[in-house]
Amino acid sequence: MIMDKQRPPLPPFLTEEDAALKVRLAEDGWNSRDPGRVALAYTPDCHWRNRAEFLQGREAIIAFLARKWARELDYRLIKELWGFRGNRVAVRFAYEWHDDSGTWFRSYGNELWEFDPDGLMRRRVASINDSPIRESERKFHWPLGRRPDDHPGLGDFGF
Repeated sequence: MIMDKQRPPLPPFLTEEDAALKVRLAEDGWNSRDPGRVALAYTPDCHWRNRAEFLQGREAIIAFLARKWARELDYRLIKELWGFRGNRVAVRFAYEWHDDSGTWFRSYGNELWEFDPDGLMRRRVASINDSPIRESERKFHWPLGRRPDDHPGLGDFGF
């Protein structure tokens, strides 16, 4: 398989370290806020449920993410491994963002992921809730892009 069509680490995930690395790589991709880059982590026919929206395929994912990041400004995300088995991973996450009126939100959620043998995600099921916050309540203060390795994780904030 050509490397640009594989996304190591590959399933089955046998160690917590491998599963956690898969989660961190996904976080890094999403923090890039580049829909085309993020979509390459999914199979061409990937099935998504994001909140109440159902999507299928990379083109739908790209369109969804472009809409998302046009609305969710200054987006910063932290993902954390919750559990894993075989080709499946459970993740919890939180992200902070503001809308075009300057209202800040923290969005909390859980994701269930299923991977194909090449490490591409073929199913993503996400449940997400938004909570308005004051700007002074923000916790995610790194420059836009990848979260620094020394930045606290979700557990450090009690989320």
